[in-house]
Amino acid sequence: MSPQRIAPSVRRVAIIGGARIPFGRSDGPYATASNQQMLTAALDGLVERYDLQEPGAVGEFVAGAVLKHSRDFNLAREAVLGSTLHPSTPAYDIQQACGTGLQAVIAAANKIALGQTESAVAGGADTASDAPLGVNDRLRRILLEARRAKSAGARLKALAKVRPSHLVPDIPRNAEPRTGLSMGEHAAVTARAWGIGRTAQDELAAASHGRLAAAYERGFFQDLVIPFRGLARDQNLRPGSTAEKLAALKPVFGLDHPDPTMTAGNSTPLTDGAATVLLASEEWARERGLTPLAYLTAYETAAVDFVDGDVAGGEDGLLMALAYAVPRMLERAGLKPADFELIEIHEAFASQVLATLAAWEKRGLGTVDRDRLNVAGSSLATGHPFAATGARIVATLAKLLAERDAPARGLISVCAAGGQGVTAVLERA
Repeated sequence: MSPQRIAPSVRRVAIIGGARIPFGRSDGPYATASNQQMLTAALDGLVERYDLQEPGAVGEFVAGAVLKHSRDFNLAREAVLGSTLHPSTPAYDIQQACGTGLQAVIAAANKIALGQTESAVAGGADTASDAPLGVNDRLRRILLEARRAKSAGARLKALAKVRPSHLVPDIPRNAEPRTGLSMGEHAAVTARAWGIGRTAQDELAAASHGRLAAAYERGFFQDLVIPFRGLARDQNLRPGSTAEKLAALKPVFGLDHPDPTMTAGNSTPLTDGAATVLLASEEWARERGLTPLAYLTAYETAAVDFVDGDVAGGEDGLLMALAYAVPRMLERAGLKPADFELIEIHEAFASQVLATLAAWEKRGLGTVDRDRLNVAGSSLATGHPFAATGARIVATLAKLLAERDAPARGLISVCAAGGQGVTAVLERA
């Protein structure tokens, strides 16, 4: 008789805290910093704060990057080996475009929930400054042909095909392979479909800067942000931003249509940075005398057909997957936006945030109270190192919930390239 299988009980997953480096503008202070160096710095900050140096302190480390060199193939593990975390800590990489950081948190949380580990660190890093340059594909094919050649003559014959144009590298583009359009151009299509105006976008962007500045001034980030390479605050932050000042900027996306509305001021800039977050079982936290900030209680992913779907109508725009993921998750949890004291929507573009809010309302979720939205600023002010954003938001929201010192919920919504979206719920018991 075979042994009876026992289904594991699901445990609550506690968010203990986070650490990140300030986010820097592309080609700025982190221009020569690699993904590994930035991720290691963020990880070291977390290890030092929570005294995680001894063997077995952390069950595993999961992280990723979107723009990766070939040397980054084992990024998370290399970050562990270069950090003060014990080298016996296993690690692995994960990637889901801009949803990478949040998916890393979910992957770590699942193992804790199932009792497969007691603690884990999740995070991500990205550098737009040190982006990999690909070999021109025609040159690559010639070099492979030369490598396969059976004789010196055949090798020289292959190499003789090289032309000066073949020496131009392939520069990374922020564009979707299926459409050739940049994320900003896709967002401009969605903005037109939902009737998102310029003034509303500029007002949201100005509010993001103002709220981030206020959070820094009151010391909110003192235990979340680790100075790195001369930066102590997010470089993109403009405390004096106003809707009036932003209104003076020229549009940069959607220029092929009348009255374009998306500018550099209401769009997220290319950014370098890294972020980490510590998760654990309640037992692990209790043994170490640590008080959880919040608990991760639900999550959901979704994708839309942004190639052949209802793109012109706005339903299936590149960044609109959260219009499906959030209602699905809330229905399963028996919740609605009004049940959340705080809501965090990743600000890839101000127009994308506003279109998401409009889609939620259309789907019967009600109107989101703007006083609950991104109360400490978000990506328009902090910047957006693609894989780092999810961990930044989780750590920020968990601390915001802990500050309330009362039961509360927070909703996280992160759009991602490829027509994808990742969402999660944090709760303060």
